[in-house]
Amino acid sequence: MSVAASLNPLNHVRRQFRAWWQARLPLSDTLTLTQRNVYILPTRPGFMLGATLAVLIIASINYQLNLGYLLTFLLTGCGVVGMHVCHATLRGLTLSLAPPEPQFAGVAATLRITLTSERRSTRHGIGLAVLDARDQWAWTDVPAQGSSVVEVAFRPGRRGLHRVPPLTAETRFPLGTFRVWTVWKPAAQVLVYPAPEAHPPPLPPGEPRSGGPVMANARSSGEFDGVRPYRRGDALKLVVWKKAAKSDELVSRDTQQAQRYELWLDFQQAGPVDTELRISRLAAWVLQADRLGLDWGLRLPGQEIAPATGEAHRRRCLEALATC
Repeated sequence: MSVAASLNPLNHVRRQFRAWWQARLPLSDTLTLTQRNVYILPTRPGFMLGATLAVLIIASINYQLNLGYLLTFLLTGCGVVGMHVCHATLRGLTLSLAPPEPQFAGVAATLRITLTSERRSTRHGIGLAVLDARDQWAWTDVPAQGSSVVEVAFRPGRRGLHRVPPLTAETRFPLGTFRVWTVWKPAAQVLVYPAPEAHPPPLPPGEPRSGGPVMANARSSGEFDGVRPYRRGDALKLVVWKKAAKSDELVSRDTQQAQRYELWLDFQQAGPVDTELRISRLAAWVLQADRLGLDWGLRLPGQEIAPATGEAHRRRCLEALATC
């Protein structure tokens, strides 16, 4: 936007009115479109059609052209019918938003919206988009007495809990002379995990368990990986299959090391002074420890998550990093 456009008083008034109007919209993950929340205005082709009809009627009156009257009234009737069909395409439609899945920062979050129609005829040419990104439309047709699923993407700015932005649905079916639209404010929120560091350092060393013996040189690699090369006779449940599938190397969990040491991902020991860089590194370590199938704990300012493993533990730690 240019400086002149940003200083235009009309643009300022328009933004103020838009903010006031959106604040009055109710928050709901399900919206049924009625005459109270569906709006209609002519498009540029619609204004051109209106100007053409005005020229035709004036010419027909001046020259007493009966065929001109016929053509003018025929086109006017088509325009009026198209207006009602266009408005009815959205009216009576129900929009439902599925709970959005958590995403990492920098990755587009996908919103799954179900459009349900109870009408006995198909609704054509319905588009959905984020209100502030209307150049990325998702178009669909809703079958008679059926439903259709549309996916709309938006990119959250940073980690944390973000409310789903306002959405818009519109149609210009059948003639394109009228635009019918609605604005929808979902109540759902999407959790954005911190973006993991691209090239993190190795996992930190394990800490001796409380009450356990402290043994020197217990970690030959200088880092806590909790694994060792596969030895003949190792139980299959000790094999780290995730690591084997990735590196084509069989490794087993080092149960003796796990008994002596436990892995803690500590905010104070994550390296960089910048808070966001530390959280990014911790996120990368969480993913790395999860891939290795290790037990790990997480220490954050004012919060400590005990060592554990599994999908639920990974989600809990990433959620703590996103909201800390």
